Amino acid sequence: MDWSEWNGRFRDSVRKFGKGDAGQLADIGHRLSGSADLYADDGRSAYNSINFITCHDGFTLNDLVSYNWKHNDANLEDNRDGTNDNNSWNCGAEGETLDPDVLRLRKQIIKNHACALFFSIGTPMMLGGDEFCRTQNGNNNAYCQDNEISWFDWSAVQENPDIMAFFRKTIAFTKRYTVLQHRKFLFGSDLNVDSIPDITWFGTDLGHPRWNDPEARTVCYRLDGGEIASELGTYYLFIIFNAGHSLQDVLIPLLPSPLRWHRVVDTSLPSGVDFLDAGHEIELDPSDSYLVNPRSTVLLLGR
Repeated sequence: MDWSEWNGRFRDSVRKFGKGDAGQLADIGHRLSGSADLYADDGRSAYNSINFITCHDGFTLNDLVSYNWKHNDANLEDNRDGTNDNNSWNCGAEGETLDPDVLRLRKQIIKNHACALFFSIGTPMMLGGDEFCRTQNGNNNAYCQDNEISWFDWSAVQENPDIMAFFRKTIAFTKRYTVLQHRKFLFGSDLNVDSIPDITWFGTDLGHPRWNDPEARTVCYRLDGGEIASELGTYYLFIIFNAGHSLQDVLIPLLPSPLRWHRVVDTSLPSGVDFLDAGHEIELDPSDSYLVNPRSTVLLLGR
């Protein structure tokens, strides 16, 4: 599986991806909205869901998009140790490469993962070093390595300022738009009586997502920011995850007048314009659709 196969499907604190025979799109929907399928039936709430892409065990985020297989030979166990189930994809080259297309795609998918983590309902947990592409050279069981394999190489901060900047902006956006800090599950309720539910799920044509289609790779959802009181007043977020390898023409829901949709995030764009600063968002024109590039994430702000 690659990002085109949802290699970043959320692991949460109990390492479960949903119940029943639902497809991977349904799995990602559960994780994005707080994992009610795992926690709601015993009285817990969305903040009890610990969302993470990577942790101290397994690949770093950089290695998750750089290696198809573990490379644990330095552990002197003939590469038998460590898990073989990494949900990773090397983007076309195993390990280090100078191929600019591979490197560009890897960074794009890292940004996708950052969006999926911080734009989800629940408690985010980020592995230190992922924000500047820390690598363990494909070792997914490096507990025994007290050397360059497991140490933090702080020079990577200077080498990957674009990823650092993207993580900073993602975290700042989540803190500013409090609907992304919702502590309760999102079930499609309209708590502020504006005729728009707290969350609404869409397919590419404004119909229902293809939840149980194993070939589906695109899901969209709208969040009503007015469901949580804030100084920002009325606003809406529309988030698109396209994990497929093809361009998608996604229809955008109408906004109450006089609000307009503005682009904030498009991970397929070059660094510097992939995440726009507050006050510099670009108004959509036309505002009824958006061409979403392959393996990318788009976030629109309605204000």
